[in-house]
Amino acid sequence: MAALTALTRSLGQHCPKRSRFSFVSQNIPSHNSRFQTLRTLILEPSLSQSVKLHRLSDCDSGIVEVNLDRPEAKNAIGNDMLRGLRRAFEDIGQDSSARVVMISSSVPKVFCAGADLKERKKMTASEVHSYVNYLRSTFSLIEELQIPTIAVIEGAALGGGLEMALSCDLRICGENALLALPETGLAIIPGAGGTQRLPRLVGKSIAKELIFTGRRIGGKDAMTIGLANYCVPCGEAQPKALEIAREINQKGPIAIRMAKRAINEGIERDMVSALDLEEECYERLLDTKDRLEGLAAFAEKRKPTYTGE
Repeated sequence: MAALTALTRSLGQHCPKRSRFSFVSQNIPSHNSRFQTLRTLILEPSLSQSVKLHRLSDCDSGIVEVNLDRPEAKNAIGNDMLRGLRRAFEDIGQDSSARVVMISSSVPKVFCAGADLKERKKMTASEVHSYVNYLRSTFSLIEELQIPTIAVIEGAALGGGLEMALSCDLRICGENALLALPETGLAIIPGAGGTQRLPRLVGKSIAKELIFTGRRIGGKDAMTIGLANYCVPCGEAQPKALEIAREINQKGPIAIRMAKRAINEGIERDMVSALDLEEECYERLLDTKDRLEGLAAFAEKRKPTYTGE
């Protein structure tokens, strides 16, 4: 099925260049006039009933949005959603034009309620084991993407929902965000990377408190302890994430990939080995056309045009 065209949203800087796809414009009010503009979404063939993949076009080409849409279950991760997430991020990983990803929700007041416990109740122990392993490997796939990922959190991000957000490079929270790893209250532990990723963000002591107690924290608290990068007024997490995605999208794409690799892999090494990795990543950029374009644009006092070459 061919990619469908549709949708525009008024969330950013107006794009004067029209894409080759037709679209319908729509003005949507925003609290911030910077986002009162036109945006085109190219809708991909459906990956599942609950996961939608959107590739933005025009001047936002390179930004990809993975949208969670299972309102009847508050975006709980059942088998269908899990397959959809896996397929979405496998597709993104193979797309050389993708430069930054946002994970968002179309369900009001919820990002993701975690695993679908109604489905899990019907599973055998072996089936639960397979499900958790598949969930863990899917979140690892998100973490290992070469391009930056941004979790857009409005409302609840609980259990596996928070673990998915922890797999992302950046987290943008609305003030109404509610984050928790409540698994110990169900006599289990976070099984999709939460016990490993959370301490690296907030430190072992805070991570232990949050996991031991299952305590829920709001968006402001999440930012204070380093769990979120930004906390914005309710309803503004999406435009803030888009603003950041646009900033990233304007930078040299190979440089962004190499920076992510140097940070993610280097943090696990001793300093000498980490600096060797940084040198390796830097050398990868020396012969690129983008590096020369960046120097030329700086000298000519103009905005660079990067191609990823």
